[in-house]
Amino acid sequence: MSTHPALGPALDPAHTALLVLDCQPAILAALPEDGDREALLGRLAGAIADVRAEGGTIAHVRVGFTEADWDAVPAANRSFAPLARHRAMHHEDPAAAVHERLAPRDGDIVVRKTRYGAMSTTDLDRQLRERGITTLVVSGLSTSGAVLSTVVDAADRDYRLHVLSDGVADPDPGVHDVLLHRVLPSRAHVVDTAGLRALLRASTS
Repeated sequence: MSTHPALGPALDPAHTALLVLDCQPAILAALPEDGDREALLGRLAGAIADVRAEGGTIAHVRVGFTEADWDAVPAANRSFAPLARHRAMHHEDPAAAVHERLAPRDGDIVVRKTRYGAMSTTDLDRQLRERGITTLVVSGLSTSGAVLSTVVDAADRDYRLHVLSDGVADPDPGVHDVLLHRVLPSRAHVVDTAGLRALLRASTS
């Protein structure tokens, strides 16, 4: 396996998927500044383009509920019971769609979930394994929600993991920093968008 001197083993695009989590208008609105949101979307769009250009897989994951999904949320669920009670994030609401700047294309994986993790209420794991994906690059929102839950779950499923450091964000910057620098590195390599590009290209150099 080829390596990048500063970043470690190269990524084989044929076996790599970029997960883009919860990049939906309603969730992006929770981030502090409009400028920060636009900058994040720009970096994510660039990462998506880099992975596509090298032949990797893009997997979009969004949260959205049907009437049946809301009815199935128990009152004990502190995170999702309020959403169900207020009938928020209906799956057909434009605010629950993937942001238009990151719109899925033919060949992308697209799944809808009803909890934090990308795999627990979807068939994402099956779709990834059917494509021979063994490495995941996790990006999107929020570091303390979907990103953390997905990384923990995917690590238990034995994926090789990277977290895109400048492609994740959280409404609480302090929590974001602790997770990114002290928690997530125990399960995933942390790399920025420039590093991701280098690791993808290192596999063919």
